[in-house]
Amino acid sequence: DHILLLFKFEKKYFDKEKLTNTYVGHPLLDKNINENIKIDQFLDKKNIISIFPGSRVSEIKYHVPILLNFIKKMINKDSKFNFIFHSTNNTKKLLSNLLLKEKIKNVEIINDDKIKNVVLKKSIFAVVKSGTVSLEVCKMSVPSIIIYKMNFINFFIAKLLLNIKYVNMINIINNKEVIPELIQSECNADEIFKSVYYFLKKPNLIADQKKEIKNTLKSLTSPSSSSDEASKIILSYIP
Repeated sequence: DHILLLFKFEKKYFDKEKLTNTYVGHPLLDKNINENIKIDQFLDKKNIISIFPGSRVSEIKYHVPILLNFIKKMINKDSKFNFIFHSTNNTKKLLSNLLLKEKIKNVEIINDDKIKNVVLKKSIFAVVKSGTVSLEVCKMSVPSIIIYKMNFINFFIAKLLLNIKYVNMINIINNKEVIPELIQSECNADEIFKSVYYFLKKPNLIADQKKEIKNTLKSLTSPSSSSDEASKIILSYIP
């Protein structure tokens, strides 16, 4: 067996077990963003805060009520912000129904993958569900915080099985909280509001976060591309 690694820090664990491995890089960081896509309906919008509530129905049910209360607090504080939920085709209807019940202004949903990254790049901040999508947000150099909430039993089991201090990959690699994490009990409207508003009022914090993320992403990018690096290894085993 030959294990292909997405992250450099993984190598020491496989080396310890004497398993053949090679770092190839993360394919998400290879993708080029098409910025020529027209997004006329968003061109007049400023101060966009992108929100990634998750792609699973359970994540939507847990996160969206909290996020809607966060949005209300932000609008009450300052109505200049526009909030755009990044959805999937599978969860858009559920998300739309939850938004309709609240009748909040300045909120929209997008589920077209062709325009998501363009809207994200136009954003001044992002509230992101823990997961791979956070790397995409980092690649676009958008400041962010990480959120996640699950039922207590699943959280308890995860804590037993995963002996890690952080959930976000950027934080794990740096062994410190570069991107604030609001997990479980801290994942509530008040804490999200405090974190986001504090960041937006402190440009120096945003600049520091962007700088640390940029340096971290450099260490995750493969010499050519992850697909090229992986192909070389696979082809080396073919007679």
